[in-house]
Amino acid sequence: MKTLYLVRHAKSSWKKAHLADIDRPLNSRGKRDAPFMGKLLHEKGIKPDVLISSPAKRARKTAFAFAKALAYPKSEIQLNPTVYEASVQDLFSVINNWDNQLDSVMLFGHNFSYTYFANLYAKPPLDNVPTAGVVAIEFEVDEWKEVTNKNGKMLFFEYPKKYLLK
Repeated sequence: MKTLYLVRHAKSSWKKAHLADIDRPLNSRGKRDAPFMGKLLHEKGIKPDVLISSPAKRARKTAFAFAKALAYPKSEIQLNPTVYEASVQDLFSVINNWDNQLDSVMLFGHNFSYTYFANLYAKPPLDNVPTAGVVAIEFEVDEWKEVTNKNGKMLFFEYPKKYLLK
């Protein structure tokens, strides 16, 4: 059994229009929502074996906030450049190559691929995985290379607006 926690980065800032997309930081709502969602998962007893993030600043900062809430060493967060601007097929490629000693992985990245990926397993389909949203998907497989678009089951879908006001 393998479990994937798909985490969309928290809300990013557009204040500095000159910044490259990969360098956009979190805005104040993102700085509030990321720790809140990390704490929520901690309270659910979630303990991923590894945290892997897109190299985008907003994804890394989201991963750092979750790591703190989950008592996961920030220095052990892995960066994977493929996750930035990944297609659904790119996500499968990343997932299918993970070490089989890992049973649960928290992956920090971006839409629209996260919503498309989640909807392979969501019943009914999700309109959107919002910023700081988390989709947990369980795969009844022994090896990550066996993960396909047909063998997963969504366990839960959490997002800040279920709990917080704007």
